[in-house]
Amino acid sequence: MTACAAVSGRNGGFGHLDRAQGLQVVNHVTYYIVNYVNDRKLSVMHAMVLDRPGAPLEPRDVQPPKPRDGEVLLRVHACGVCRTDLHIVDGELDRPKLPLILGHQIVGTVEETGKRVGVPWLAWTCGVCRYCTSGRENLCERARFTGYDVDGGYAEWAVADERFCFPLPDGYPDLQAAPLLCAGLIGYRALRVAGDASRLGLYGFGAAAHIIAQVARHEGRRVFALARPGDDEAQALARELGAEWAGDTVTGPPEELDAAIIFAPAGELVPVALGALARGGTVVCAGIHMSDIPSFPYELLWEERVVRSVANLTRRDAEEFLELAPLIPVETHVEVHPLDDANEALARLREGRIRGAAVLQVA
Repeated sequence: MTACAAVSGRNGGFGHLDRAQGLQVVNHVTYYIVNYVNDRKLSVMHAMVLDRPGAPLEPRDVQPPKPRDGEVLLRVHACGVCRTDLHIVDGELDRPKLPLILGHQIVGTVEETGKRVGVPWLAWTCGVCRYCTSGRENLCERARFTGYDVDGGYAEWAVADERFCFPLPDGYPDLQAAPLLCAGLIGYRALRVAGDASRLGLYGFGAAAHIIAQVARHEGRRVFALARPGDDEAQALARELGAEWAGDTVTGPPEELDAAIIFAPAGELVPVALGALARGGTVVCAGIHMSDIPSFPYELLWEERVVRSVANLTRRDAEEFLELAPLIPVETHVEVHPLDDANEALARLREGRIRGAAVLQVA
């Protein structure tokens, strides 16, 4: 029996009702209809699901997630495609929950309030370990990560801890905002770790580097972009975004660097970058996974050169960067794919054919 029939039958028809009673009936009908529609809407959602590493993502209709205490339900509008997703699919990060919905650069609206937020890689921290209590929640011993330990944004709906949802700056449409949430955030943390280096080398000019090059130029640094030999498009993009010099990793920069950030997951670039550093310089490895670093002579490290990594992000990183981005303003270059083409987007990323960042358009 429909909501209208149920209300009509209980009152013996609408004809004899006064205005107040009529409004009450309309409110009851509206309530039943809205909840019926919402129940139907949330009974199933479309998602791209990873069943096992090495397998392609499967398009599938699944049950939407239900938020627990402290979580919010999000209608996903866009989700960035990250190299970390590729590491998970390829089995290089080998402890994901399975089956898994990937994606940790989520732009969506909170279902209850309609507020637009972004959800990054860091999904939850314990708040009580020695790292959390010393301002280093990015190193939390029990941290959980979006699109790895918990389902992510390659789907129409997602849930997230409301403490790790961030307001997004105005002026960034959903598709352009998505890369800020990992490429931007991890790049920003790597730049801060690199110190006040005036001559900055960026090894691998993809999603993160194309954002951080703009931040570095805004801060008055000289940017040297190093891409794979033959990647003329990446070098051209670097010049468009203000790099003083762009070339390949074999030729190397035209002068010494004060710091280098390696975004490419290639361990062989560590001794290459060390060899380009001035005394006291720092090499920052910004990826979550990297191939093995080959042995190299101590001479490359001597004279107080430093090699270090960057892990994850903190909420403070997110707040600082998302406040800074529109002031520069950072411009994100995106290649848009529909949700069902997630495998194609990942393949293009694996092959180095993305100019800037890849983003899935979900809604």
